[in-house]
Amino acid sequence: MSELQHPIESGFNARSTAAEVLDGLDLKGRTAVVTGGYSGIGLATTRALAGAGARVVVPARRPGAAAENLAGIDGAETDELDLSDLESVRAFADRWLATGERIDMLVNGAGVMACPETRTGPGWELQFATNHLGHFALVNRLRPVLDGARVVSVSSGGHGGSAIRWDDVHFERGYDRWQAYSQSKTANVLFAVELDRLGRDAGIRAFALHPGAILTPLQRHIPVAEQREMGWRDEEGNPPEYFKTAEQGAATQTWAATSPRLDGLGGVYLEDCEVAEVTAEGPGVRAHAVDPAEAERLWAYSARLTGVDAFA
Repeated sequence: MSELQHPIESGFNARSTAAEVLDGLDLKGRTAVVTGGYSGIGLATTRALAGAGARVVVPARRPGAAAENLAGIDGAETDELDLSDLESVRAFADRWLATGERIDMLVNGAGVMACPETRTGPGWELQFATNHLGHFALVNRLRPVLDGARVVSVSSGGHGGSAIRWDDVHFERGYDRWQAYSQSKTANVLFAVELDRLGRDAGIRAFALHPGAILTPLQRHIPVAEQREMGWRDEEGNPPEYFKTAEQGAATQTWAATSPRLDGLGGVYLEDCEVAEVTAEGPGVRAHAVDPAEAERLWAYSARLTGVDAFA
């Protein structure tokens, strides 16, 4: 997919907001599912999509808390989903499939960052399990209602910190929370590459993206002192000027889910409401994250682990 990784002159930029990229679009009659859609940039995404007329379903590990955060947003509703628990993923998908309703936009935005070493399922590392495997299983289980849908995976510029560690994916020989996060974000990009290849004949187009640097609850596991050392906050707790607001951070995933400018495209990595270049450092996407062979290998591995592959 690297040959497609070139800007398309979207007309938007790093300071564009989710509402701005939706200006003039009517989403009435369309349905979006937004994981993580009740907090941070996910909440801003939900608010923008609902504001443009879409029905937005926000599955959450804590549906009560999600309902509180979504109160007052017309068109938004909640359901229960714990991405680290494949039985919970199955239950949510089964409930949805029983309704027969199609999904037009699926934004895979929920995730964890740099958490303490935690195991789930049969000993899987939590960041890989939640950020990647849970969404992998969700998309595959929802496959019957995804024809013609856009599937958007929220990755991070942090994907540059690690390719897939095939010799020790689950950090059984020593845990590094940042490398684990980076690996999971690479997995998000590779997932979009392979999903787009497998689904495009059914009109399923997939995108991955870096939303930008934003202070949200995603940083809950990172002490404020460490955030200061990393340059994410000053002594008063304020972020640097290059950080985005939640509305700006939500723009790229909202653009990915809706923009007519992306019709006919897929399997590409986006940032700042634009298709990114393949780069070795700085902004852009790393070659290891858009390698088709790696994407195919990760898909097969994920299918073995989760026991589900709707595209086989």
